[in-house]
Amino acid sequence: MTPVTPPTTAAPPVLTWLGEAQTLLERLAHSQADAMEQASRWCAEAIEADGLVHLFGTGHSRIPVEEMFPRYGSYPGFNPMVELSMTFHTQVVGSNGQRQAMFIERMPGLAEVILDNFTFGSRDLMIVFSAGGTTAVPIEMARGARRRGLRVIAVTSVAQSMSGEPEAGVGSRLLDEADLVIDLCTPHADALIQIDGVETPIGPGSTITAIAIVNCIKVRTAQLLAERGALPPAITRASVVGAERSRELFDAAYREHARRVARVIGQQGGG
Repeated sequence: MTPVTPPTTAAPPVLTWLGEAQTLLERLAHSQADAMEQASRWCAEAIEADGLVHLFGTGHSRIPVEEMFPRYGSYPGFNPMVELSMTFHTQVVGSNGQRQAMFIERMPGLAEVILDNFTFGSRDLMIVFSAGGTTAVPIEMARGARRRGLRVIAVTSVAQSMSGEPEAGVGSRLLDEADLVIDLCTPHADALIQIDGVETPIGPGSTITAIAIVNCIKVRTAQLLAERGALPPAITRASVVGAERSRELFDAAYREHARRVARVIGQQGGG
C-alpha cells in the first residue's frame, strides 16, 4: 500500500506561527500599553501600601498566575491563587481528569467558597485571567472580589469572549465584572494557524500574550516601587549575584510573602 503524503501549507507552519505570535505581541504593545500601565500603577500602589495583588486563573489561564510569582526575576506582593482541581496539573483522563476540571470551573457558587478562605484588605487588588471569559468560576471570582471592595483587572480575549454567550446562571462575561480590562488580542478561535487538510486551526496564541502581559506589569511595577524605595527583595539566580546572596534573597522574598499572606489567611471566612 502506497503511503499517503499529507498536503503541506504554502509556508512552513513553524515560521507562520512565529510570525503570527510576533504580530500578536506588536498588537498588544500598540493597543494595550495604556491598560498595562494602569494595571502596573494599581499593583505598585497595593504593594507599597503593604497589600497584595491576588491572581486567579483556571485551566491554561493558571499559567500567567504561576509566571508572576514565585520564580527568578519576581518579587513578593503578588499572591497566586491556583485551585488544583481546576488546573492541568492532574491526569488528562481518569481520576482527577480534565472532564472533571472543566465541569468544576463551570460551577456557579464555587468562587464564593474559594473567596471565603481569605480576609481581603482595602489595599488589595485582584487580577483574573480567562481567555474565554465566559465560565462561571473566573467571572464570579471577579464579581465576588469587587463586592469585597477590591479593584479587579480582567485579562481576557475580547474577541473570544464576545464570540460566545455567558454560561447559564452567570449572566455576564468576565470583562463585565472588571474595573480594567487587558485584551489578550487573540482571535476567537485562539489557535493561529490553519494547516492544509486539517479541519480546525492549530497553535493557540493566548498563552504567549498572557505571559507577556504579566511580565510587562511585573517589570513596570518593579520600576515604580524601586523609584519609591518600596521594592521587596527579588529572587535571582546564583549566577547573577553568587550562591550566598541568591539564598539570602530567596529566603527574604519567601519571608516577606509569608508575612503578607498571613494577613489574608489568618482569619477564615473573612469575606
